[in-house]
Amino acid sequence: MFVAREHELCTLEQLYASDTFELVVLYGRRRVGKTALIDEFTKDKRTLYFTAMQQSAKLNLQDFSRAALTFFGMPDTTPSFTDWPSALSFVAQRARETAERFVFVFDEFPYAAASEPALPSIMQIAIDHGLLDTNVTMILSGSNEGFMESDVLGRKSPLYGRRTAQIRLLPFDYADAAKFLPDTLPQDRVRYYAAFGGTPYYLARIRESEGFESNVIRLMFDTLGPLREEPMMLLRQELREPAAYYSVLQAIASGNATPKLIAEHAGVESDAIGNYLKTLSSLRLIERKVPFGDNPDKSRKGMYGIADPFFAYWFRFVGRNMGILETGVSERVAHRLAFGPSFDTYVGQQFETICQQWLVRRNADGDLPFIATQFGKWWGNDPIAREQTDIDVIAADPQDKRILLGECKWRNSFNETETLERLHRRAALIHGYPADSAHFVLFTKNPVGESTQNRYQHNDAMAFISTDDLYS
Repeated sequence: MFVAREHELCTLEQLYASDTFELVVLYGRRRVGKTALIDEFTKDKRTLYFTAMQQSAKLNLQDFSRAALTFFGMPDTTPSFTDWPSALSFVAQRARETAERFVFVFDEFPYAAASEPALPSIMQIAIDHGLLDTNVTMILSGSNEGFMESDVLGRKSPLYGRRTAQIRLLPFDYADAAKFLPDTLPQDRVRYYAAFGGTPYYLARIRESEGFESNVIRLMFDTLGPLREEPMMLLRQELREPAAYYSVLQAIASGNATPKLIAEHAGVESDAIGNYLKTLSSLRLIERKVPFGDNPDKSRKGMYGIADPFFAYWFRFVGRNMGILETGVSERVAHRLAFGPSFDTYVGQQFETICQQWLVRRNADGDLPFIATQFGKWWGNDPIAREQTDIDVIAADPQDKRILLGECKWRNSFNETETLERLHRRAALIHGYPADSAHFVLFTKNPVGESTQNRYQHNDAMAFISTDDLYS
């Protein structure tokens, strides 16, 4: 099932409609849906499609030769090309001769370049002295994000400046992820996002009719579950020291948020932890947050957390229990491990992420009280209450000094009056923004009570958003 990616598809279609050569660099980590996007785009187009493998340069060249020769209708007896320059020159020459528009997909380009390091230079020559004079739409795709950014898009790459578009494919946000679950109630959609995140491959494994808890146990806790060892597989593919990165992620999932604590609990040298954190951040598996208003480069309050919900859930509930899971456990035991006492607290944390994404979406549509240019979360000391406190979500326009503060409550019941009074008081904690003109949003698991709605029905600065509203 192909869902969302409307903007990416529109961009590809616009490029295809041009009368000139187009080079699209498409990349993103494994499972994020690159192949599905390419297939959707090319389903009604003539396409030379080649996917490189982790094999020798000779075998990749043979496979490419077969694909290219077959595409251009050459006899089966035609011998393979002897080198990559000949193969790519043949494609460029035939494209010029036929003047027929087609798509040229070179998927998993990093695999081919790993066995033939000169390939980026060879590709650059083929573009400059052949393909550039055609109307071919070329897609260079790869899962190795580091390679694609440095050896394809980087300034030192032979291919630098050749691309006419680049698409870094990211996991879906909560709203697009929900398109995989059309018959699921909103509160369960929140739980699904908290456990599976927005990676299309993971969401496609869900059998909606079985229900949330059964899917989690089948996919992650069963000895044959297809997602049971998924994080480790990704680390092995992307990184040279998967065990060390695994330990770093486990340390962060356990609540260690500073480099010093992460290094101690992961068993990593303190002078090396920075590189591990930088790499994981580039993969968007973790993120460093600072209190809203702080300079990220100077703040000493930065806290690391796992950014991808699937990885956050897996390391918190699956990875730490892998020892007992290896022995094979009953469904009852698996249920206790998967949805223990801390599960609702964990979902509450991911609920904040969903609420922030809702703000970003509404802002993009122009549906907030102002156009926000900064988003975040604040934590620190409340000098009046003399306690550490936080503000769950914030959207702001620093230029016009306008701000929106949000509280996120993933609870069946709570003191709504006290929560709203506390949220209003906290507006004074954000320096540089007048508290008397702030806007407020209370995000809740269930709709707020009728008395609370009535009390604020004429207050344009206050909004109430329930889980149902997030998906409406």
